Amino acid sequence: MIRTLAALATLTGVYLLTLASLDPLDALAGVLVAAVALALTRRLTLVGSGAGGPALAGRIVRFFPFALAVMGDVVAGTWEVAVVVLGARELRRPGIVAVPVGQRTETGIVATAIAITLSPGEVFVDLDRERGVMLFHVLDARDPDAVRRRHELFYERYQRGVFP
Repeated sequence: MIRTLAALATLTGVYLLTLASLDPLDALAGVLVAAVALALTRRLTLVGSGAGGPALAGRIVRFFPFALAVMGDVVAGTWEVAVVVLGARELRRPGIVAVPVGQRTETGIVATAIAITLSPGEVFVDLDRERGVMLFHVLDARDPDAVRRRHELFYERYQRGVFP
């Protein structure tokens, strides 16, 4: 029961972050969308959450830094796109970068795709299971290794403890 409520709260929080809104009607809609998503994916959403309460409590606590990091990426991405769109900087070398899946679970892959796509300037394109990589289109693909390092650092520092 606690895990379900935590998942409901987390999904609602992501919904509200996506809308950048704290309106009560948006929150109600978020709860409804989260409840439907949980009902439809019940078997997947609780995989890997562990049986113990401390693991769940830790995940809840680590969600807040994760959400703040995603919001920081959204602000930084918005700035980068605005600078290019307004002509203050030329579009450098957009392209596709393959980022290793690494230790991510199915839920972790989905969380990575959503978190990265929320930020302007990067979008999840595909998952290549054979190669074990996620493909992202980025505005600046001049240094693919730097993009990979940034994604891995974000995963290790913020996401792994919430959505492994």
